[in-house]
Formats: sequence, structure tokens, C-alpha cells
Amino acid sequence: MAAAASHQQQHRHPKRRRLALSLSLSLSLSLSFSPSPAPAAAPPLDTLADELLFLVLDRVAQADPRALKSFALASRACHAAESRHRRTLRPLRADLLPAALARYPCATHLDLSLCARVPDAALASALVSGPSSCPSALRAVDLSRSRGFGAAGVAALAPSCPGLADLDLSNGVDLGDAAAAEVARAKGLRRLSLARWKPLTDMGVGCVAVGCAELRELSLKWCLGVSDLGIQLLALKCRKLTRLDLSYTMITKDSFPAITKLPNLQQLTLVGCIGIDDDALGSLDKECSKSLQVLDMSQCQNITDVGVSSMLKSVPNLLELDLSYCCPVTPSMVRSLQKIPKLRTLKLEGCKFMTDGLKAIGTSCVSLRELSLSKCSGVTDTELSFAVSRLKNLLKLDITCCRNITDVSLAALTSSFTSLISLRMESCSRVSSGALQLIGKHCSHLEELDLTDSDLDDEGLKALARCSELLGLKIGICLKISDEGLTHIGRSCPKLRDIDLYRCGGLSDDGIIQIAQGCPMLESINLSYCTEITDRSLISLSKCAKLNTLEIRGCPRVSSIGLSK
Repeated sequence: MAAAASHQQQHRHPKRRRLALSLSLSLSLSLSFSPSPAPAAAPPLDTLADELLFLVLDRVAQADPRALKSFALASRACHAAESRHRRTLRPLRADLLPAALARYPCATHLDLSLCARVPDAALASALVSGPSSCPSALRAVDLSRSRGFGAAGVAALAPSCPGLADLDLSNGVDLGDAAAAEVARAKGLRRLSLARWKPLTDMGVGCVAVGCAELRELSLKWCLGVSDLGIQLLALKCRKLTRLDLSYTMITKDSFPAITKLPNLQQLTLVGCIGIDDDALGSLDKECSKSLQVLDMSQCQNITDVGVSSMLKSVPNLLELDLSYCCPVTPSMVRSLQKIPKLRTLKLEGCKFMTDGLKAIGTSCVSLRELSLSKCSGVTDTELSFAVSRLKNLLKLDITCCRNITDVSLAALTSSFTSLISLRMESCSRVSSGALQLIGKHCSHLEELDLTDSDLDDEGLKALARCSELLGLKIGICLKISDEGLTHIGRSCPKLRDIDLYRCGGLSDDGIIQIAQGCPMLESINLSYCTEITDRSLISLSKCAKLNTLEIRGCPRVSSIGLSK
């Protein structure tokens, strides 16, 4: 029976065994320096230094991570080396955790986000009862999507993982001050996320502030029980903070100055903080931290252009500013951006442009590299053409759903931005198919292009084939394209990693096969509601070794044959 079982195992995984044998033979041959082996010599792989084996493993993992298991089967030395080499563990079930930690004692990152439920007992037994050498190596633990544990489970982390520096406990909707007190025992934490801890109050934040003085990054997003008192204590104790996310908290102007005076703060995220108003922005003074580089105040609905203008005087070193869905864009507010000469990224998604507001951006923000005007009202051909004629350094532009722009704007931006690397213009319905050809003719350096729901046709795709550096292409709901146009992309864009063909009903297997054959780096493809594709498409995509995302909703001609491939 044992022989039969062994035969079945070999028959079940012939490719894995052939790869293991191949690895063993090739490594043995490469280490045979003498034509006549010395008697009683140690096996070649046993004499190879760990550093060299790790280099081999790096190459194997880069080519195909699944081959690591085959490598471990090649010999005992390979098995031991693979055990010492792995740094990241991502078990699918909590009950596998003890065995995984024992098998890989040098792992530094433990990702439990795929385990829907991790009970306190499982977490404690794995970390406390496991081999002592295993937990001590862990420096990062991710429990962001796991439930089922409480303060008792969190209590196992600090004593068992003395080197813990990165802890993600996002979405702990049932965790509160008691769990925060246990987190505070991890004195060496550098990065911590407590996002969506609904029961958390100022008391729990105070424990973290006192216990984790070495924190560099902290997220309290959606912690609705946290008020100004907790944030003020945090700003007082955690002076080394470089990134702070207070989105959707109830902070007001009372804590705003304390936050912005943190000496090392580089990124501040305040999305949806309705307590931040013009008075809070006006409370800033010259003592505001000059280290601040990224400020996100999107969806802060109680600030106006007046408050923004006053605030901009206090952040001279800002590199990125996000005011999406905040306030109308007026010329006077934009002119105040001249006080931020280093500004590289400006996001104004969903904002209403007043007359000459966009022209003022072209005059006042000449250093911009990225501009987002997605879903903005008041964007016209005249103002956009003027702005792009002045923004010579722009590399990324988002004009999604700017439905008033026409071929005039596209002609202006393609002639001005020949070095553009990202262009998003979904649902720009007044731009013609002929104008879209200008993108391929003038913007050959594009790496990312979104033309979803546009007038794109096969001639446009033929022109876009000149963009040989494309990494991402979204052309969903482009009803005029066919296999002929997609063939040009497959033959000319070998670096393509992501393509979206959602609801492109004119495509069939022939076009998809061209993409699969011509784009070996493909990682993601959306074929949802491409009703003409069959198993032939899936069989061709099975050759794309890096493919990790496949969407085939609404494809009635696909069967189990294609899925099995």
C-alpha cells in the first residue's frame, strides 16, 4: 500500500518532481569542480554557502514563486535553505500558523489577512507556545482583515515579538481601549494602524501615545470615539511621527495646531474631517511644521477657498495637496499656491471651477507634475488649453468625466505634453475617434492610459500601438474596437501588465490570443461581458505566468475546460 501511495503521489505531481530533479542535477553539476569526485565527500549542496543558495532562491522566486516548493524537494540542503530563506508567511487558516512558524523560523513578516477568523487561542498558542526562535524574528504582523480576536489575542504580540515594528489591526470594529493598552506594550512599534476601531476613545489613544513613543506612522481613520484630547496627547508624546491619518475623526481646530507643529510630520491625511473649518485653518501660524510635504483635506466640506488661502501661507514646503470635493476653485485661491513653489501634485477632483480658476493654475503652478481634474465642473476648452500650454512639466493628467472638453483640448494637451506618462480621460464623450489618434502620435512615453467609454476605434488602437512603454490600458465600453485593433497592441506593447476590456462586445478569441502571446508580463485582464470569447481565450491566457487577476463575468461561452487550463 505504501508503494502504491508513493506511485500515486509521483503520478499526481509529475511536473513538480521533474523540476525538483532538474534543480538537483543542475546544482550538483555546477558544483562538480573535479572530474573525479573525492571519496566520502559531502554532497555538493551541503557545502554551498547560504548566501549562494539564497541567490538561487531569489532567482527562482522571481521567475515563478510556485517553484519554491519544488526547490525544497530537490535535496535536504535545499529544503533547509528554503526554510531559512523565506521572510513572509501568508497562511490561509489560523490553525496552520504554528506549523508555518516552526517551518520558517526566520520569517519577519506574518500576513494573516487571508484568515477570516483568528481566535485569541490560536494567536496566543502560535506565538507563545511555538518555538522560541520563531516569534522573535517577526517584525511585521498584518491582521487587517481578520476577526475573532480581542485584547487577549493582542496581548500575545508584544512579549512574543520583541522586535515588532509594524502592526496592522485595521477593521478591528470590536476592539477598544483594553486592546490599545496591550498594543502600547510593543515599545518598538514604528508603524501602527487602528483604523475603524469604533469603541476606541481618548484613553486608549493615550495609552498608545505614552507606550509607543517611537511611532513614525499611525492611522486612526474612522475612530469616531477619538476627540481633540487624545490627539493633543498624541502630538505631545509621539514627536517622531512622520505620517498621520485622522480621516473621518471628530477633531476640531483645538487639536489642529498641535498636529501641524509635529517637528517631523511629512504626511497628514484629514479626509472627511467635518470639524475642520476656516477657523481651524486660520489658526495656523509660522510655527507650523516646515517638514509637511503631503496634505490631504479631500471631502472636508466645511472649509472654503478663503480658509485654504490662509492655510497655504504656513506650508511652504508642500509637495502634494488634495482638495477634492472641498470648495470652489477661485483665481484668488489658486494664486495663493504661488507661495508653495515646490508643489508637484494637485488633486481637485469633484471641485467646481469658477471663471479663470483653471487659467490661474496654468499661471501659478508651473512646477506641477500631476494634476487631477476628474469630475470637475466648469472645465472648458478655452481654460484647459491655456493651462496645459503653461504646465510644461506635467507628467500625469486626469480629466475623467470632463464632459465639456472637445478635440480642441486634446489637440492642445497632446502637442504640449509629449513626455506625458499617465492620461486618464474616461467618459470624455465629446472627443472624437480621430482626435484620440493624436495620443498615440504625440505621447509615445505613456505608461498608463484610460479611455474607458470613449469613441476609440481600431485606427485609434493602431496609433496607440506606438506607445510601446504602456503598462496599463483601460478601454472598456469602447464599442468600436475589434480584434484587428487589439492585434496592434499585442504586437507592439510587450510591457503591458494591466488591460481592461470590460463590455467590449466586438472582441473575440483572436484578439485576446494576440494579447496573451504578445504581452508576457500581463498580470491583470478584465474580459467581463465580452460575450464572444470562449475557452480558447482562457487557454491562451494560461501561458501568462504572471497573471493574477482575471475577470470573466458575463462570458456565457466560457466553460470548465478553459477554467481548468
